[in-house]
This record gives sequence, structure tokens and C-alpha cells, in this order.
Amino acid sequence: AQKRPVYLGLGNHDNRQDFFHTFEGAAFTTEAVRNKHIVVADGGPVRLIILDTLLKINKIPGMLGTPQRTWLEAYLNACDDKPTILFLHHKPKADLLDTNRLFRIIGPMTKVKAVVYGHTHQVGLSEYRGIHLINIPATGFNLGDSHPVGWMDAKLTAQGGEFTVRAMAGSTRLDGQTVKLPWRA
Repeated sequence: AQKRPVYLGLGNHDNRQDFFHTFEGAAFTTEAVRNKHIVVADGGPVRLIILDTLLKINKIPGMLGTPQRTWLEAYLNACDDKPTILFLHHKPKADLLDTNRLFRIIGPMTKVKAVVYGHTHQVGLSEYRGIHLINIPATGFNLGDSHPVGWMDAKLTAQGGEFTVRAMAGSTRLDGQTVKLPWRA
């Protein structure tokens, strides 16, 4: 089996200081924005950026905040045009309080192809301003048996992604369902 890196993001039940302490010195941690966990990783034909939307522990809404949005805009303006996928915990247009400000930054940047999130513990695909919104399932706790517990496999190319639901508990009706999403031009 080939080794693969693992990158972690923070959810609304996580304690940021405990996370930093536990993963101190980890190769994937960046110091891009003070007291925020941001990761930039090479995913072969795509760039992956994990952002920190944790606002308050055990509270529903999340937020990137001005320093992180400022960093993201500067980073995206400076980097090449490699297809880029953003990962955050909170759902845009629902419980991410600064969704409009985020999309003012990434909307015109056609290199941003998708936003992946998982706060709702559901599976779903939609699109907003040409950017794919990919809601991944919970890996350990669903919000009812009509939702899967599992993960989503992704095969990524410079032209698009192929996403397959892997459901191991809860509702398994979507297990193996694959959707191909072309990236916006």
C-alpha cells in the first residue's frame, strides 16, 4: 500500500489550543494566520487549502474572519492557476457567517473549483456562482438514520473530480454512488 499524507481541519466541537498542542510541530501546520489552522497541500493535479472556520467551541455558526480572508485573497492572487479546492467545516450559505465575503474573493478567481465541507453530517452536491459545493458525510455520527456515516473518495484531475460516497453505517443507499463534476473554466 502506498503511503498518503493525512490533513486535519477543525470542527465546531474541537478545541483549537488542544489541537495545536496535540499536533505541535506537525508538518502540515502553517503559521499563515495567528491562532488559525491553515493547510496548503499539493494534491497532484490540484491544490488543497484547509481553512479554519471554528468560531466558538460547541456553537453552530462558524467564520473565517478578516485575517484569514485577507490571507486567502493574497495567497490566491500570488499563486499559479492550478485548480484549487477549499476545505472548511461550516456550510457556506447556511452556518458560515462570512460566506458572502468569502465568495466575493473566490467568485472571480476561476482557479477555485470547489468548496468541501461537512458540518451538516449529510451528503450533498450543489453549485454557487460556478463553484461546486461538496457536502461530505459524517465519519462517526450522523443526525439520523436517513444519512450515511462514512466518507467520500475523490479522484481529482485538472479538468474535474469524480466523487464516490462510501457509506458504512446509517443509510447506505448512496454507497458507491459516483458523481463526475467538471471544473469551471
